[in-house]
Amino acid sequence: QECAARGEDYERVKLLEISAEDAERWERKKKRKNPDLGFSDYAAAQLRQYQRLTRQIKPDLEQYEKLKEQQGAALYPTSDSLLHGTHVPSKEGVDRMPLPPSRIEKREKYSRRRPYNDDADIDYINERNAKFNQKAERFYGKYTAEIKQNLERGTAV
Repeated sequence: QECAARGEDYERVKLLEISAEDAERWERKKKRKNPDLGFSDYAAAQLRQYQRLTRQIKPDLEQYEKLKEQQGAALYPTSDSLLHGTHVPSKEGVDRMPLPPSRIEKREKYSRRRPYNDDADIDYINERNAKFNQKAERFYGKYTAEIKQNLERGTAV
């Protein structure tokens, strides 16, 4: 409130008072909390998808209690136990695993046909050329606007 009364940005004033070590520690902590660096390779993408899907699974505590009663101390393996690969998931457990929507269904949801605009300038000779011109306009339109206007007026150099 004091910063607002003086006309200063509170975030900037707060950052001026933080030491470099504290700022670095805060950045490391933030990076550790959200380590998503985008796509690196297919193995990492598969691992991220697996972790995301397993986070969605809700544990069945009743089944866990039954297993604990049946197996006792053997439920918690030690370094001497050979339990690797012996677990067979139940049919209900497999059904609880959330299934990702297929890519085709996802793509159908996000792609849509653009309506045809009768008033738009026709600067293409076929559909493929229209698509190319749209992309060129998107990236270079702000640079070529003046040249286009000069050509339309007939004052191009």
